[in-house]
Amino acid sequence: MRPPSGLSPAERRRQKVRDTILSAAERVFANEGVDGLSIRRLAEDIDYSPAAIYKYFDSKSSLIEELKEAFFERLLERMADANQADVPIRVRARRCCAIYIETALERPHHYAAAFSSVSEFSGQNPMNADVFSKSHKGKAFGNLVALVADGQEAGVFRSDIGAVLAAKSVWAAMHGLAQLMTHMPNFSDMILSEDALEPQSFIHQHVDLVLRGLEIQPTESH
Repeated sequence: MRPPSGLSPAERRRQKVRDTILSAAERVFANEGVDGLSIRRLAEDIDYSPAAIYKYFDSKSSLIEELKEAFFERLLERMADANQADVPIRVRARRCCAIYIETALERPHHYAAAFSSVSEFSGQNPMNADVFSKSHKGKAFGNLVALVADGQEAGVFRSDIGAVLAAKSVWAAMHGLAQLMTHMPNFSDMILSEDALEPQSFIHQHVDLVLRGLEIQPTESH
């Protein structure tokens, strides 16, 4: 993540410690899963006292939530760089979708941690829409919805499907490939054939196929 600007020396030190704790949490999660992640285990890993960590995170749950948010914060930064208004919508959409998968592959264990619990989506514990929209995860999804809406307004994307529903389908498609490629790194060429692709080429092919389903084709009318 980019270092925050305009912070005092004390705030920068606090940010550095916070990032150290989150990096350690990612390592522990990678090796031991969510059950192995604890404040005491983190303290051992980075040679801090549990009390020092509790100054930044008051519980394991808050630490995990922050770890999830940190992934989407990184994603938002990268999407902002790619989603420039002066770039054609077709290009922007493809860049942003590819970035989602690429960000997951760069930090696969962090990506796994970002989706380590489904309780917030379960019927027993409905997701609070207001809380979600204010989270980095919600903002990333909101950006995708806005991207789809821009394409619909420009007459590039189909408008017979609502922007939110279309964005959900696009997210599901990107998440599916990200999950496959983080768990099976050789997925793009696992079946020996003449048309096997390098991972990056496979990602772009997948993104293109998904977005073509959303685009208005030359033979179609509005």
